[in-house]
Amino acid sequence: MEPGGGSRQQIRQVLLFFVFLGEYLVCSETWRYSVAEETEIGSFIANLVKDTGLRVDDLAVRGARVIFDDYKPYLWLDQQTGNLLLNEQLDREALCDLTEPCILHFQVLFENPLQFFQAELWVKDINDHTPTFLEKHILLKISEGTAPGASFHIDSAQDLDVGKNGVQNYTLSPNPHFHLKLQDNDGGRKYPELLLDQSLDREKESEFRLTLTALDGGSPPRSGTALVRVLVLDINDNAPEFERPIYEVQVPENSPLDSLVVQVSATDLDAGINGEISYSFSHNSRDIWKTFEIHPISGEVHLKALLDFELTQSYTINIQAIDGGSLLGKSTILVRVVDVNDNPPEIVMTSLTSPIPENSSPEMVVAVFSVRDQDSGDNGRMICSIQDNLPFVLKPTFKNFYTLVTERPLDRESRAEYNITITITDMGTPRLKTEHNITVLVSDVNDNAPAFTQTSYTLWVRENNSPALHIGSVSATDTDAGANAQLTYSLLPPQDPHLPLASLVSINADNGHLFALRSLDYEALQAFEFGVGATDRGSPALSSQARVRVLVLDANDNSPFVLYPLQNGSAPCTELVPRAAEAGYLVTKVVAVDGDSGQNAWLSYQLLKATEPGLFGVWPHNGEVRTARLLSERDAPKHRLLVQVRDNGEPPRSASVTLHVLLVDGFSQPYLPLPEAAAEQARADPLTVYLVVALASVSSLFLLSVLLFVAVRLCRRSRAASLGGCSVPEGPFPGHLVDVSGTGTLSQSYQYEVCLRAGSGTSEFKFLKSLACDHQGSVNDVEENSNFVNGFGFN
Repeated sequence: MEPGGGSRQQIRQVLLFFVFLGEYLVCSETWRYSVAEETEIGSFIANLVKDTGLRVDDLAVRGARVIFDDYKPYLWLDQQTGNLLLNEQLDREALCDLTEPCILHFQVLFENPLQFFQAELWVKDINDHTPTFLEKHILLKISEGTAPGASFHIDSAQDLDVGKNGVQNYTLSPNPHFHLKLQDNDGGRKYPELLLDQSLDREKESEFRLTLTALDGGSPPRSGTALVRVLVLDINDNAPEFERPIYEVQVPENSPLDSLVVQVSATDLDAGINGEISYSFSHNSRDIWKTFEIHPISGEVHLKALLDFELTQSYTINIQAIDGGSLLGKSTILVRVVDVNDNPPEIVMTSLTSPIPENSSPEMVVAVFSVRDQDSGDNGRMICSIQDNLPFVLKPTFKNFYTLVTERPLDRESRAEYNITITITDMGTPRLKTEHNITVLVSDVNDNAPAFTQTSYTLWVRENNSPALHIGSVSATDTDAGANAQLTYSLLPPQDPHLPLASLVSINADNGHLFALRSLDYEALQAFEFGVGATDRGSPALSSQARVRVLVLDANDNSPFVLYPLQNGSAPCTELVPRAAEAGYLVTKVVAVDGDSGQNAWLSYQLLKATEPGLFGVWPHNGEVRTARLLSERDAPKHRLLVQVRDNGEPPRSASVTLHVLLVDGFSQPYLPLPEAAAEQARADPLTVYLVVALASVSSLFLLSVLLFVAVRLCRRSRAASLGGCSVPEGPFPGHLVDVSGTGTLSQSYQYEVCLRAGSGTSEFKFLKSLACDHQGSVNDVEENSNFVNGFGFN
């Protein structure tokens, strides 16, 4: 391959592409059709299917239509058959006047895809007009000294038909002095001249009456007549002469009526009546007579009708000056009409597509229109434009046709309507412009997913709510329109498979309102999360998601629960207090909990009732029961306390607990019998009492000795193990044996250490006891109660 051969091949392919494109858009061949004027409406003209090679179905699919240059519907297209039919009767004279041939240009437009075919309709003339003379009586004054062979001009007859149907011949009634001679003017029209065959003798005959007949070439021919009067005058041997053989003038087309065009002048050397000159038009068309007039004395030519450069650019006026002896001189006025920019541009909208989808591809044809300006030159050159910053552009297609196409993608959410002003400005002075406004609507496409107003929502609901309670709403918006913006809300499957979301909440699919399906319990479920979705009704549907967190607010629906001392319905437990205890001695601590939270679980303690008021007191914040003063021998040995535990809710809830307190002299003292048992013993046999007292005394001495021995050993061991000291039971308890926090709960179990238990033969004992029960008090009950407290997290 030669260097550069590939480039030449590519250039050749590009050129072929543009050639094929041009042939596709505009048919290079011009179709010609003909029709005789005054043909009946609906007459067949041609068949487009045959001429274009298309199918009949393609005409409707491709939007075929016929457009004439003057936008009048002379023809209509039957899209069922493809026939071009006459839409109205045509008058060739009204359409083209004397212009021959009479051609009406039109285009056959296919919109989809865009394609033009150029065509012409030739309107044929028929002989439907009779020749007429502008003057029915023609007067000629001929001097008797006129030599034979002289010619006299006669105005020609006018016939609106053209060609062979126009005036073709003239005849003159037989007479011995005159005959007709036909002449052709510059435009090819025939006009008659009267020729003198022999000299006139005024004394013999002073007047001749001749009939002039004009015949056209139609079949059958039509004719018109005029009367020619010839007056024989005295001899006049000098004809008038104009100053110039041709007068050339320029007249603006916007000149008002009666404007002076030109003034002509002629002179005659004769005197008297033979030297009096009158001016007139000679051998002119009907347009000249309608547009201009000449003053017969002054020779001034004035406008009789308005000029229009777009219809006629120039006029040739034949004038003559006739003296009193009927001698005449000829001249010509050449009037050139100067174009003035007096016609604004015109626009005709052929097709408009609205609305258009917002996802329309670029280069989509939105509108097809044509423009024209009846002026010429720069006055007829036009510039077509639209506003800036629009996603549309104008493209010229064929002749004066333009298309409005999309330039870039559209977005209905940004702008749903475009008011486009098409401006056509000519290049004349001053410039004239025409504006045409069109509205293009952009239809919606589902290209925007719903958007929640928040990515996450937090809702609060108080526990124990009523079922079907509205707890909040989620909201989403969609910038689309119509069904594409109609949203449906739904619950999404929870991330936690154990969360029974379907039984907890529901959502209104139309407005996003959320409802609690059942009563919630803060103690069972304090918070839960789930997802909600919003889906539009477009095709395909788009959706989005948001997270919802529901927080259950606590209500004061749980009363305080006493953990210690446990009120389990068994035999009441008794707290032992040595009589040697000082004021503020810790008797016990009431431990309670509340299943609620926050201030609903803030507990306070209050002593409601006591056997002996003023002896014991309860600290309100931690539930510690302490002695309020020193004990005395007069104080009863057994006391009953009623303590109330109250939360801080609204309304508050409370619980009460009963404490039994037994005052003892020391922990070595045997359990004091109840008053009922003492009364029974008093009634026992005195001898038995004595024996018991003696035995008790001996046993007490023995136990006291053993107790002292064990206590000394225990104290030594405790010091060695750094576990703290241990004292004899007499006297107040050391504070370190009871550790109570101020939070309403126990930090550790109550611990009482003794050095001896009755009936023991061992030298060292350690007894853990928190309650002094009845005479059959069991260590197992104490351990069970301790285990119950530990089960709630208290040590």
